Amino acid sequence: MSKLKRDLGLFETTLMGVGIILGAGIYVLIGAAAGIAGNSVWLSFVIASIVAIFTGLSYAEFSSRFSDDSGEYEYVKKTISERLGFIVGWMMVFTLLISAAAVALGFAGYFARLFPSFNVGVVIIAATTIIIFSLISYWGIKQAAWLNVLFTFLETFGLLFIIYLGLNKIGSVDYLDMPLGFEGVLSASALVFFAFIGFETIVKLSEETRTPKKTVPRAILLSILISTVIYILVAISAVSILSWDKLAVSTAPLADVAAVALGSYAFLALSIIALFSTGNTILIILIGASRQIYGICKNYPKLKN
Repeated sequence: MSKLKRDLGLFETTLMGVGIILGAGIYVLIGAAAGIAGNSVWLSFVIASIVAIFTGLSYAEFSSRFSDDSGEYEYVKKTISERLGFIVGWMMVFTLLISAAAVALGFAGYFARLFPSFNVGVVIIAATTIIIFSLISYWGIKQAAWLNVLFTFLETFGLLFIIYLGLNKIGSVDYLDMPLGFEGVLSASALVFFAFIGFETIVKLSEETRTPKKTVPRAILLSILISTVIYILVAISAVSILSWDKLAVSTAPLADVAAVALGSYAFLALSIIALFSTGNTILIILIGASRQIYGICKNYPKLKN
């Protein structure tokens, strides 16, 4: 079986992690989380980030020992059994594919809202999106990585823009206001943990990463830490500009935050950035799924021949 090229360094792998973490989650979930945690939604991100960091440390430890792109399959196989590893590996593949489909529907929703005249149905748009990004994934990891760099900078710019808009509003609300008490903050943290999911995809790029036993663990932890700082600042800025109860009922919360601050053009800009953000998430998820399938087929005795 042919080997993959090691074209990725710490910069590219970290951006892969940041790209998928910052992807679809924050642009949608912050509204629902604010409806539960109120102005204390930033605290929910802090709690969720602690869980994500400990989870990331587990992945970092495993990836420093086993530098194979089959990820969870390899970890379970080496620590428990090959059969269970095979089952877990394919469970992760199906999880990734379901996640890609869900995010593709979100992408299609944004697309349909921005281009109402392009009336072909959300499902068709989502399916076409999956096909396009699958072809990009097949094209090559170097091309996909640079496309991810572009998309990640765009989606990060959108979040930094929200932070910038909120700078002169800092201190305008009580950031410890908890409409449902601390229990609501904990419930919201369970919800926003979804916004951190994706860093584990980095381990599935091990065979395409230079010195993976050092690079992959560092990229995992760096991507979580960078995303955590951005998430907390975005949450504080969002509730400073738009009240938490209005965020809770918004279908495009961050775009509405920008609209309140600057008007309809800002709403359009953030909606377009959200398209790139969700598209980037789809791309990285599909790359992770394809590489995991490759890793399982390469290593499982009944499949590798």
